[in-house]
Amino acid sequence: MPAVNLSDLTKREREILDILFARGRASAAQVLDELSDPPSYSAVRTLLTRLEQKGFVTHTEDRRTYVYAPVVAKDEARESALSHLLKTFFDNSTENAVAALLARRGKKPSDQELERVERLVAAARKRGR
Repeated sequence: MPAVNLSDLTKREREILDILFARGRASAAQVLDELSDPPSYSAVRTLLTRLEQKGFVTHTEDRRTYVYAPVVAKDEARESALSHLLKTFFDNSTENAVAALLARRGKKPSDQELERVERLVAAARKRGR
């Protein structure tokens, strides 16, 4: 599959892919149970088929049930989603994104999280990023 581009997916398709990443694999009925404001069962089957046609999921048969799983690695999907998020909301700026994360209302980063961020920044500087 070429580079993952999650921006090609609808909101509902991304929600289904999120469920599959969290579960590892799931039937259409299991996906339906976890969807917010779920559509009909047949709509979920159609969406899963569309995701398969786009190359994001695959299926196996377990007796008479199709079981779906993501094709793309979670890290690859995460990178694509993050790139889209940076471009869309943060002018493609890591600084703006980190500043927004640190300024979130009601969610103060722990000392451990801040120390890890400091280590990641130091490591990025060493690599010349």
